[in-house]
Amino acid sequence: MWETVNAVLSKIDSYVWGVPLIVLIIAGGIMLTVRMGLLQMRRLPLALKWMIKNEEEGEGEVTSFGALCTALSATIGTGNIVGVATAIAAGGPGALFWMIVAAFFGMATKYSEGLLAVKYRVVAEDGHSLGGPFYYIERGMGPRWKWLAKIFAFFGVCVGLFGIGTFTQVNGIVSAVQNFFDPDMAHQITIPGIGTYSPVVIVASLILAVCVALVLIGGIKRISSVSQVVVPFMAIIYVAFCLILVITNITAIPAAIVTVVQGAFNPRAVTGGVVGSMLIAVQSGVARGIFSNESGLGSAPIAAAAAKTKEPVRQGLVSMTGTFIDTIIICTMTGLSIVLTGAWQAEGLEGVEVTTYAFQNGLPFPNEVASFILMVCLIFFAFTTILGWDYYSERCLEYLSGGKMKAVKVFRWIYILAVFIGPYMTVSAVWTIADIFNGLMAIPNMIAIFALSGIVVKETRDFFQKKKHKM
Repeated sequence: MWETVNAVLSKIDSYVWGVPLIVLIIAGGIMLTVRMGLLQMRRLPLALKWMIKNEEEGEGEVTSFGALCTALSATIGTGNIVGVATAIAAGGPGALFWMIVAAFFGMATKYSEGLLAVKYRVVAEDGHSLGGPFYYIERGMGPRWKWLAKIFAFFGVCVGLFGIGTFTQVNGIVSAVQNFFDPDMAHQITIPGIGTYSPVVIVASLILAVCVALVLIGGIKRISSVSQVVVPFMAIIYVAFCLILVITNITAIPAAIVTVVQGAFNPRAVTGGVVGSMLIAVQSGVARGIFSNESGLGSAPIAAAAAKTKEPVRQGLVSMTGTFIDTIIICTMTGLSIVLTGAWQAEGLEGVEVTTYAFQNGLPFPNEVASFILMVCLIFFAFTTILGWDYYSERCLEYLSGGKMKAVKVFRWIYILAVFIGPYMTVSAVWTIADIFNGLMAIPNMIAIFALSGIVVKETRDFFQKKKHKM
């Protein structure tokens, strides 16, 4: 049965994530980069400064940093650990190169999304904010495009419930926990009609579901407060251990960089014919990169719309740093670790096992310590992603239902149930489902980005001219 399901899903995925969508997303990023004169390079120092410096005034629910951490909580997840490994396994080391290229142009896209989210958001008298692609489509492109906004919101709910938000994250967590505590499945429990699993998987999924429920009941403010503590901590810890791995294997770095660049343009020469198409390397890198940093998906602007800010441009710059941190720093560190240690060539490994192999063979620690470090990082990464995507999905559902909060509350419990059943989905099916919904969500958002690009450029130009005159 699962073989048939996987075959059907793979076929759908190949159509959704075909050349047209990849071209649409990359072309959007290139177009914005050119029209704004490499803004992601010129304004990155200012963006990093504003990332930690909140505005004193402004309407919204959380600080700019809190909104960024909420967005990062959704983006820094299994995509940074498992997704990078999956991309390199499918497309060879060259996939990492295309992941970085897509992220560079994606920074311009993420900037535009954040700007538009604040410009067209709705803030109620009680400070409750609602914004994102559904509102910048409806209010920016005009009411006649509301059908497109609803399509985006529908796919947004699906991505959270069936894709990035639940199954992939939970699957990554329990896989890491099982690999550490019960790698040989010494103890097994058979669930009729579903399969045989380690007790560790069942217990982990139950604990995770309870922890998720405890946070989600508090809404955006609790999600933001948890994210502001956990996200910076986990990112720093993970990057620190990756740096230790890289420094320990520093002599192999030049060869690894050559392998990545050569694999980007001539995969067959690097993979020995296992991956023979440059298109596969591009497709794997771009798809997994977008899965990780979500540039072009339209998810991050939903969090950006909740920021206490008066300036759309300012929040756009803060949003842009999310892609820089997520992919250009964290995903690159993961990918380099995998290439340096040859983990991508190890046979019989899948998903998190590839990154675990890299940590075990690259860090100057016993295998148990390396596995434990990765397991803890993955748990924190995935846990916060689950929280962030519940918020995104709830906001999409709130828009679809016309603000009916009863529907949102029911959805919240369905979401928690999806977290609980996530471990019982196969790895390949989980990632394929996530890819499909990612692509479908990106289409209406990118249409809006192209349509409103002139407004983005004008807002940016006016803001910096005004800022220049004040100096």
